[in-house]
Amino acid sequence: MPSEGDPASASYRLRLDSRPLAVRAALAELADCPPLRALPSETRDAAQILLAEVLNNCTEHAYAGRAGPVEVALDLRRGQLSCEVADRGRPMPAARPGLPCPVLSLREGGFGWMLIRALAEELRYCHEDGVNRLSFRVARTCLAAPEPCRCPRTAISPESGCESAPRDCEGRACSG
Repeated sequence: MPSEGDPASASYRLRLDSRPLAVRAALAELADCPPLRALPSETRDAAQILLAEVLNNCTEHAYAGRAGPVEVALDLRRGQLSCEVADRGRPMPAARPGLPCPVLSLREGGFGWMLIRALAEELRYCHEDGVNRLSFRVARTCLAAPEPCRCPRTAISPESGCESAPRDCEGRACSG
């Protein structure tokens, strides 16, 4: 629900069952919730990818196919989206940010945690009193490919949200 007097603030809470079809329905509902609708498209895309990975991990790993409750809390403040997902499944040691994750040791389809780490900031995980709690902020990321070059000096506009220098059509940095 939007906060009074601050159009850049919104919160949303959702409780769902860990079954795959319930997760799919929850992801569709979350895609249209006020905090996500208020984000720029690149950040919204990153948030949706993160939520899909996290909720699918709850289903596949924490509950290992059994049904169980999952709670999602989204808070948008000053344009920054914070998320928390909680479940009562098995602990998920791969969620700990400091653990090494060698790419060659991953099974097929095992890139979820790498993706989560790449798109999330302030990633925190704990398992206390039988509850997994994963919280993170969605990184302000430019996921979209650069727009086609419209002008040799502004192939990537400063307004795009990318932190890279503008480049011309041949990839050279613009001088001004």
